[in-house]
Amino acid sequence: MAIENGKGDRGLVVSFGEMLIDFVPTVAGVSLAEAPGFVKAPGGAPANVSIAVSRLGGRSAFVGKLGDDEFGRMLAGILRDNGVVDAGVTFDSNARTALAFVTLRADGEREFMFYRNPSADMLLTEAELNLDLLRRAAIFHYGSISLIAEPCRSAHLRAMEVAKEAGALLSYDPNLRLPLWPSPKEAREQIMSIWDLADIVKISDAELEFLTGEASVEVEVAMKLWRPTLKLLLVTIGDKGCNYYTKDFHGTVGSFVVKQVDTTGAGDAFVGALLRTIVEDGSALQDEKKLREALRFANACGAITATKKGAIPSLPYESEVVQLLERA
Repeated sequence: MAIENGKGDRGLVVSFGEMLIDFVPTVAGVSLAEAPGFVKAPGGAPANVSIAVSRLGGRSAFVGKLGDDEFGRMLAGILRDNGVVDAGVTFDSNARTALAFVTLRADGEREFMFYRNPSADMLLTEAELNLDLLRRAAIFHYGSISLIAEPCRSAHLRAMEVAKEAGALLSYDPNLRLPLWPSPKEAREQIMSIWDLADIVKISDAELEFLTGEASVEVEVAMKLWRPTLKLLLVTIGDKGCNYYTKDFHGTVGSFVVKQVDTTGAGDAFVGALLRTIVEDGSALQDEKKLREALRFANACGAITATKKGAIPSLPYESEVVQLLERA
C-alpha cells in the first residue's frame, strides 16, 4: 500500500535543509592540508536524499535556499536534471552558496571544513516556505544543521509542523557536523529537541555514541533513544550494515563488501533508498521481512555510493543496485 497524505498525492518525499558544494581531494586517504587539489561535487545531506529517491525511481522535492550565484544556479540545475521538484527552492542575492571541504583520511576518519558565515541556506525564512509543496509530502525528511541558526531554525520547525498536520511521516537524520555547532552541548540539546516529533530516525554508530555517551551499538544503548512516538529507529554501523528497532522487533542487516573511495553521501543514499521503499509500501514499517528487504536494498545503495568520489555524483541508479544484489 502506497502512503498517501490528506490531499491524496501519492508518494512524494520532500527533503528540507542545506544544499552545497563539497570539495573532495583529488587523491584518497589524505588530510585536507595534504590534499594536492580538490574536485567540486554537489552535496548537502537533504538534497542528497532527494536525488537518491529520484534516481531510484521515486518522486522527490527539495526545500531550501541557495545563493544567487554560479554555484547556487548550478545546484538548482542539478536538482532539475535529476527529476527533483524544485518548487521549494529560493535564492538569496546577499549570501553565498555554502561550501564544504571534506576528506576521508588514511586513518578512516572524515575531516570537514565549512564556509558558511552565513551561507544562503541559513537564511531561509518561514515566509519563504512553499506551504502547498509541504502539504503534498507523504514523507518529510530533514536533518539538524538547519536548527543551528535563525531564521532557518524557525523555518525548519514551521515546515515540520505543516507537513505533519497534512499527514506526512517525519523522517529525521541528525547528520551531526560538530564544527558547525557552538558547542557539543548545544548540538546534543538541539538535536534532541525535535527527536520526539519524528516517525523515523536514522543515526550512525558515531552519533549514537555522541547522543548516549556510550561507545556501543548494543540493543540496550540504542533503546535509550527509543521513544513511543517512533515507528522505526535505525543505527548504521559503517560497512557492517545497520541495526533496526521497532516497537515489535529488532535486528541487524549486513552490508556489502566494496572498495571504499569516499563515504560522503553513503548514509544519504541509504536513507533515500529506504524512504523510496516506505513511500511505496508503508507496511514495511510493520512487516519485518519487508523491512529487512528494504534495508538490504538501502545498504547496497550506501555501499555503491562509497565506491566513488563526492555525494550526488556517486548516488546510484536502480539498475546499479540490482546488479550488486544479484552478485551478492
